[in-house]
Amino acid sequence: MSVIADVAATVARLRAEVSALHAELTRYGLVVWTAGNVSARVPGADLLVIKPSGVSYDELSPDAMVVTDLDGVLVDGGRTPSSDTAAHAYVYKHLPQVGGVVHTHSTYATAWAARGEPVPCVLTMAADEFGGDIPVGPFALIGDDSIGRGIVETLRASRSPAVLMRNHGVFTVGATARAAVKAAVMCEDVARTVHVARQLGDPLPIDQSDIDSLYTRYQNVYGR
Repeated sequence: MSVIADVAATVARLRAEVSALHAELTRYGLVVWTAGNVSARVPGADLLVIKPSGVSYDELSPDAMVVTDLDGVLVDGGRTPSSDTAAHAYVYKHLPQVGGVVHTHSTYATAWAARGEPVPCVLTMAADEFGGDIPVGPFALIGDDSIGRGIVETLRASRSPAVLMRNHGVFTVGATARAAVKAAVMCEDVARTVHVARQLGDPLPIDQSDIDSLYTRYQNVYGR
């Protein structure tokens, strides 16, 4: 029996979930044309489900999603995996707690990435979701696992589920694909609000102890 057969029901569920979550990227204006992608780890197998390359969002369906191994090699599906698959795969291979990865070029967050500047934690919602500044990862080119290495190295040194890859865009992670999408939405909202605040003056800092308190409450109490 093949690995896919062993987890066929899970793969089918994740194909539907990942396909549907791409609609959230367009709903919140985080992507244009065919850019951006959502993926999910397949529990119990060294596999991931991800959007195919170059397919418009209105053409996505569960059947269009592809399955690869954690080296980014196609295992199941009739299309070429996203050009960002190697980065997603590297994250899953090296951060076992991650169950979902999202990539966008959302306008405000990517503007901060273009400047190579972290988004400072000057909002309580940023403390809640990111536990501090939204960090910047190194410049890297698509084509191998360089982007993935930069994501992992940066996120290992931060509580943030989001990283701004310099001159590129946003990558977010979560325990599930839905959590990673939420982090991408929140990242853009925080980046936009802090940008507007800086046009009006210098945003007021939040004490580290208060950031820690807000983060702990939100992550462990809020909504539970």
